[in-house]
Amino acid sequence: MSRSLESLIEARHGAAMTRRQILRLAGFTSAIALSPNFAKAAEFLFADETPSKVSEITQQLSAYMAAAATRPLPEEVSEKATQHILDTFAAMISGSGLVPGRGALEFARAYGGKPVATVVASNIVCGPIEAAFANGVLAHSDETDDSHGPSRSHPGVSTVPAGFAAGEQYAISGAQFVRAVTLGYDIGTRVSMSLGGPSYQALTHRSTHGTAACFCAGAAAGCAAGLNEAQMRLMLDYTAQQTSGIGAWSRDAAHMEKAFLFAGKPASVAVLAADLIRAGWSGVEDIFSGSDNFFEAFAPRENGAVKADPSALVDKLGERYEITRTNIKKWTVGSPIQAPLDALAGFFKQRSFSADDVKKVTVRIATDEANTVSNRDIPDICLEHMVAVMLLDKTVTFATVHDKARMKDPVVLKQRAKVEVVADPRIDARRPKREAIVELTFNDGTQLTQWVRDVRGTAENPMTRDEVVDKARDLIAPVLGAGQTTALINKLLALETLHDVRELRPALQKS
Repeated sequence: MSRSLESLIEARHGAAMTRRQILRLAGFTSAIALSPNFAKAAEFLFADETPSKVSEITQQLSAYMAAAATRPLPEEVSEKATQHILDTFAAMISGSGLVPGRGALEFARAYGGKPVATVVASNIVCGPIEAAFANGVLAHSDETDDSHGPSRSHPGVSTVPAGFAAGEQYAISGAQFVRAVTLGYDIGTRVSMSLGGPSYQALTHRSTHGTAACFCAGAAAGCAAGLNEAQMRLMLDYTAQQTSGIGAWSRDAAHMEKAFLFAGKPASVAVLAADLIRAGWSGVEDIFSGSDNFFEAFAPRENGAVKADPSALVDKLGERYEITRTNIKKWTVGSPIQAPLDALAGFFKQRSFSADDVKKVTVRIATDEANTVSNRDIPDICLEHMVAVMLLDKTVTFATVHDKARMKDPVVLKQRAKVEVVADPRIDARRPKREAIVELTFNDGTQLTQWVRDVRGTAENPMTRDEVVDKARDLIAPVLGAGQTTALINKLLALETLHDVRELRPALQKS
C-alpha cells in the first residue's frame, strides 16, 4: 500500500482501525495500490464508516418514540387510550364469528409457532408474529373498530394487536402497553397527514389506511420492545419498507383483503421488525431524508415536485394526542353511515312513526363517502340497507348489521327503495369530518331534516365511558359469556395497574 494512501486513511480515521476495516483493507489493498485514483478507492473502502446525517425532524421523532415507554400520559389521554383498547379488543372478539375472523383463527391454529402470544377469542397461543396477524384480522373483520378522520385511517386494528403481541413477548406492564398504543396512534396518523391525508389516496391510488397502519403498528411494537432512539430510527426505516396498499381493496366484498391490509399485515410485520432490530439488524438511519427517501417514493407530485409536509411528523407531538381525535363508533357500521343513523335516532325521539309512515329518505353525504357506502354488497357498509333496517327496527345491532339475508328480504327492500343517497358539495367542503344531511319526508307531506355535524363518538361529541362499555359488552358477551365479559372489561379498564399484560390472557380466550 502506498504511503500516500496510508496518510489519507490516517487523516480520515486516525491511527486506530476497527477489525472490520482491517479485513476490508486486506481484501482491497492490491487493487487500490494499482489504481490511478487511490483517493476514490479509499473513499469507497471507508464509505460505510462515514457517520450518516439524521435530519432534525427524524431526531425529534425518534427521541420522542424512544422515551414513550416510560413517559407518563396525561390522565385524560390515558383514559381515552384505555377506552380505545377496550373497543378494539371487543372488535376482535366479535370478529371471531365472521368470515375474515374465522380465517384468521384457522391460520393461527395451523401455522403454530412458539407459544408466546394470545390469539383472542380462541384457545390458541402461538408466536407473536402470527398472533399479531390473527388479532389484527379479527379486529377488522367488519366495521366495528375506530377511525381517525384527518389521516383517513383505522388506527386501533393494527396498533393494539402489534403492541399486545410484542408486549406479551417482552412481558411489559399494562401502563407501558397503554403508552405503546398511544404512541402508535400518534405516529401512524401523522405519517398519513404528512402525505396529505385523505387527498393522498385520491392522488396516488395508494391506501391511506395501509400506510398509516404500518407506522401505527411499528411505533407500538417498537415501544413495547423497548427500542432505544437509534433503534427507533431503524424501526421507521423498516416500517417504511413494509408500507403498502392500494385503493383496490374496496373491490373485495368479503372484507378479507381489507382486514389483511388495514390490520393483519401491518401488525405482524411490525412485530417482526421489532424482533430483527433488537437482534442487531442494520438499516437506514433516516428514511425521511436523503436519496430515495420515503417522501420521494410515496408522496404525490405536482409538476414533478413532491407534495408532502415532513414537519407534520412532529407537529404538536406530545401536545396533541391523536388518540383523542380518533372516533369510537356508536354504531357497528362503516364510518360514513354513522351520521345518517344518528339523524334517524334523533327523529325517533322527535316524533313517533313507523317505517310505513315514511315516503322518502334523502341522505346527503360527501362524494367520496357516497362512492364508498352506496349500494354495496356488504350490509354494514351499505347505506341504503342500513337506513332501511333502522326504519324498521328503530336501532341497529351487531347482529342485525351482519344479517346478510335481510338484504334480500322484501320487507327491507320495500324500505330501501325509499332511500336516495346524494353526493353533496356542502358536505365535501366539510371533509374529513363525517357529516350528513338527512331529510325524512312522510306520507302526509311533512318533513324532518337534520344536518348532523358532530357524530356521536367523535372528538367533538364523544361517547362516555359507560357508552363504550355498553358497546363492548354487547360485542363480547355473545362470544365469551356474561361473567367472563365483566371480568375482561374490569381488567382492561384497570390496565394502568396491571403488572404484566399476559395476565389478560385468561379473560381474552375461550376454551
